[in-house]
Amino acid sequence: MPIYQTSGFEFEDPAVFADGMTRPDGAFVYARYSNPTVRSLEDAVAGLEGGVAAVAAASGMGAINMVLLGLLQPGDHVIAQHALYGGTAHMLDDLVERFGIQVSHVPEHDPAAVRAAIRPQTKLLYLETIANPMTQVADLPAMCAAAREAGILTAVDNTFASPVLCRPIEHGADIVLHSTTKYLSGHADIIGGLAVFADDALYRKVWSYSCALGATPDPFAAWLTLRGMQTLALRMERHCANARVLATRLAGHPAVAAVHWPGLASHPSHEIAAKLLPDFSGVFSFDLLGGRAAGEKFMSSVRLALLAPSLGGVETLILHPASTSHRHLDESQLAQAGIGAGTVRVAVGIEHAEDLWADIAQALD
Repeated sequence: MPIYQTSGFEFEDPAVFADGMTRPDGAFVYARYSNPTVRSLEDAVAGLEGGVAAVAAASGMGAINMVLLGLLQPGDHVIAQHALYGGTAHMLDDLVERFGIQVSHVPEHDPAAVRAAIRPQTKLLYLETIANPMTQVADLPAMCAAAREAGILTAVDNTFASPVLCRPIEHGADIVLHSTTKYLSGHADIIGGLAVFADDALYRKVWSYSCALGATPDPFAAWLTLRGMQTLALRMERHCANARVLATRLAGHPAVAAVHWPGLASHPSHEIAAKLLPDFSGVFSFDLLGGRAAGEKFMSSVRLALLAPSLGGVETLILHPASTSHRHLDESQLAQAGIGAGTVRVAVGIEHAEDLWADIAQALD
């Protein structure tokens, strides 16, 4: 796919020009509305997820905001799972404070809690296939069914799973969200986001709002994501395999209090994950017995793994969620999400597993 690095497009017919500004499937007019390279990415991910269409954004949070702000009105009610990415949790808190939108939190595996939380004003159920950072796995079939019974839309952040491991639309989701920064692009060299829609009317509504919001993706970033997606399936296989090696060994290490990876039988979501997913992603968290001080010492001692944000690239990255990705949460919110003061998140790369384990072992020592 060529890189159409242009802000606007020339026309000979004024009617075609005007029509292109009114709908996503019209002529390409202006890059804030659509761009051929960006559209190629949107079509590719929509195809992978089994959706009718997609809207790309300049970041994962751009995609989340375009969906939340494009669909919700003051006074609406949202049901969200307890364990959420810190940026999403912060945005929901802002909606409560700024627009009077009410938010209720429920366990990610409990459809009865969804039904009990529903109000006349409820518009959206918000889930994560695999939660950041404690990797709780949502019971998508049951949770989506509970929302659909009440006529409520379901949005699912599928970033941690990617379409290789899960396609939430097949389980009843209406909207699937991705930070394309992560596994889809896979090389830690772009920032991007995307929302896939199961319904054409819903797609057109959010597309219209996205044009006004202006969270516009760059064509070069879209092209780099398309390039990265060529190896998505291969990379996901290696990410998952490496995570299995590291999580299993850490679970038996005397300095480790707990390991949070749904591929382990000890994980509370293991049974749901085993039914829903063919593998369990390349991200996990673990708690050291020494708490935050031990976690900080560990993170400053690794040599191959990098102390850095994000995930899904070829390098292994570690971070301290309580002070970085989830810094906006207070102590009660951190506890509700299962995040401890000494929790360390590991986003496993595609390096040799034994090299990674050697690095982790020396840091633990």
